[in-house]
Amino acid sequence: MDPHQPRVYGIGNPLIDILVDVEDHDLSLLGLHKGTMHLISSDRRMELLDFIDGKPVSYRCGGSCPNTMITLSACGIPSAIAGMVGNDRFGSIYRKNLQSLKVSDALKSFDAPTGSSIILVTPDCERTMNTYLGANRYFSPEDVDEATLAGSDLFHFTGYMWDTENQKQAIMKGMSIAHRSGTRISFDIADPFAVSRNREAFLSIITDHADVVFANSEEARILFDRYDPYECAKSLGRRCRIGVVKAGRNGSYIASEDKILRIPAYPCTPVDTTGAGDIYASGFLYSLMHGFTLGVCGRIASYLASQIIEEHGAQFSLDSLEKIKKMLEKETWN
Repeated sequence: MDPHQPRVYGIGNPLIDILVDVEDHDLSLLGLHKGTMHLISSDRRMELLDFIDGKPVSYRCGGSCPNTMITLSACGIPSAIAGMVGNDRFGSIYRKNLQSLKVSDALKSFDAPTGSSIILVTPDCERTMNTYLGANRYFSPEDVDEATLAGSDLFHFTGYMWDTENQKQAIMKGMSIAHRSGTRISFDIADPFAVSRNREAFLSIITDHADVVFANSEEARILFDRYDPYECAKSLGRRCRIGVVKAGRNGSYIASEDKILRIPAYPCTPVDTTGAGDIYASGFLYSLMHGFTLGVCGRIASYLASQIIEEHGAQFSLDSLEKIKKMLEKETWN
């Protein structure tokens, strides 16, 4: 096998996370509610960039699918991220950071601003996020790298790709390639609002295309009109090979072939739940690709999720990633 060929090909929305420390009165001045996420316009993006101009900032590769690909790569599963960035400074920073994280760059460029999340961090460590999709909205079927996807063991995407018709068609093309090449398909629903808007389409993908599906309890409730995550997992498992329903502190449920496993949550002290679902998915897929039992897949996924919510942000620090990789290799996580 080509050592440069990724084992996982992910299509997602690459967002450059722009982190900057501010004071509480800055949020009031900007009319922002602390700890919330706002989808912002181009004009609002420029207003916020002007506001933080001259302040110390740090940049990270963000986005749901990229979070999963980055963690998979760090754990030793070669992964690629596809998506659209702009022909701008932020797009260059994103690509450079991917390279340092050893994630294969399958990104395309478009003459629009790179998608960004301007994250304002107050002294109490609360994060107020301002997200602008930018160039992401222009990713289209012709941007899918057929050879890389067909050569991968797994194709991963999230429900966030249903923001535009062309993004949706790109995923449909990706699934078609995956079926022809025997590449397994992993679908992380990722967003309750996306389920509300696309319930029938998502049910069709789960039933007709997906091998592995991740949903949290709220997403599963909207899908199946049931409040019990166990019953939702049962319904999910009837439609795909492996269905996972994440229920936060109540653990997770894994359904496959009419069997349902309950995986308890690892005890931890939550600091920031941002990205916990993305990291759970990376732990589960890492384990699945190593041929572990579903019980072990769930426990490793739960372990990684518990570790990320004890840190600020949606990704591990480089030191944490190295520690986690060693723990996985030595199986000391158990």
